[in-house]
Amino acid sequence: MSTPSKIGCGALAAGAVFVGGIAPANAAALSEVALPWPWALPFIGLLLSIAVGPLLVPKFWYAHYGKIAFVWSALAVTPLAALHGVPTALTALAHATLGEYLSFIVMVTTLYVVAGGILVTGSLRGTPLVNAAILAFGTVIASVVGTTGAAMILIRPLLRANSARLHNAHVVIFFIFLAANIGGALSPLGNPPLFVGFLHGVEFFWTAAHLWRQTALTAVLVLAAFVAIDIWYYRQDRRVAVVGEKPANEPIRVHGLVNLALIVLIVGAILLSALWKSGVAFDIYDTTLELQDIVRDVALVAIAVASLLLTPEEHRERNGFTWEPILEVAKLFAGIFVCIIPVTAMLHAGRAGAFSWVLALMTDDGGEPRNAAYFWLSGALSAVLDNAPTYLAFFELAGGDAARLMSELAPTLTAISMGAVYMGALTYIGNAPNFMIYAIATERGVNMPSFFGYMISSVAVLLPVFAVVTYVFLL
Repeated sequence: MSTPSKIGCGALAAGAVFVGGIAPANAAALSEVALPWPWALPFIGLLLSIAVGPLLVPKFWYAHYGKIAFVWSALAVTPLAALHGVPTALTALAHATLGEYLSFIVMVTTLYVVAGGILVTGSLRGTPLVNAAILAFGTVIASVVGTTGAAMILIRPLLRANSARLHNAHVVIFFIFLAANIGGALSPLGNPPLFVGFLHGVEFFWTAAHLWRQTALTAVLVLAAFVAIDIWYYRQDRRVAVVGEKPANEPIRVHGLVNLALIVLIVGAILLSALWKSGVAFDIYDTTLELQDIVRDVALVAIAVASLLLTPEEHRERNGFTWEPILEVAKLFAGIFVCIIPVTAMLHAGRAGAFSWVLALMTDDGGEPRNAAYFWLSGALSAVLDNAPTYLAFFELAGGDAARLMSELAPTLTAISMGAVYMGALTYIGNAPNFMIYAIATERGVNMPSFFGYMISSVAVLLPVFAVVTYVFLL
């Protein structure tokens, strides 16, 4: 696997593992001792290591990232056990591992496996109309197959369609904006932060009901900007004669159709866990494991196995499928879910905790939330620290009560969801698929911009769009 691809996997790990927070009861027990802000340093250090290490010292990082995660974890959990008791630390770890970590890794792995078995082949010509259609289709399916799934299914057909064009990097950049980020805003399947919210009590269809207008406006504005830019570049490309033999035309075909049926089963398994209340639960170190959630996770594992057995191996080979991303995610998970424990405790402390100053920025003099501030601050952090941990941090800042956030504080949860999902597109490390797309495009010879070059493009295109969204929906 190429280095940029591994960086993307590190970003995925950073986002996904943040799910390993601790239960409100455990957090409350820790917050009673008023943890000071230095307890957040291991978490910050690990996230910065994941963001910066692969860029500055890639060889060292990929040789030792597991050890680095272990060191940061030890710095978080050892003082916790020493100062506040081993039982408290074990209880928090049990909830993080059994209550949330396992569900998240099963979900991410299943989507990765199933989407990796869908292969699109055939000849496409990268005209502005064809490119816009592919980007629009990727945006639509991202909430069903996940942003990672949409990226794996469509990036190679998109690159093949534009391989003869002199200017094609902008096509990949906008694909990252739309299919890898904005399009995943309408379901917990679409984007890691929304699945974090689902695990914390947000209803499955809540995001679709509350974000469809904002997402539609954002996607339309970004797609319109793409069409204008792509038409301009296409006219420039047409002035240069193409030399060489034209590739043979092949009909468009989708292989591995059984995986489409398996995606339906994934949605069904998640809906089942949300709607079915079995009344049966198991308690392990004060962590409650409900039967419906266990059934869901077992079903997802079975679906992943079925995909591996029913899909010809050549489909995954042609898609560039490897197990390395999931293995890297699993290793880095172990670090972040430990480091986030004291941070979650401080967030649960609210105005009495170490993050009271952040809460002050989020509320007006009357104590009402500033939804625009939630949108922009959660988005800004999502761009640099991965969007799933940022979502959960602001979810907790807003009270952490899913029922209240879905009702009287619905505009606040909407703002947090929008910021975490949309602004993950601002950098290569904002969301898991971003760097994966970068790696594949670079491997295929696309002259992709550097980390900061990409940021210049994303800021120029996306910030004006986000300003419009803020004016229309948040002010």
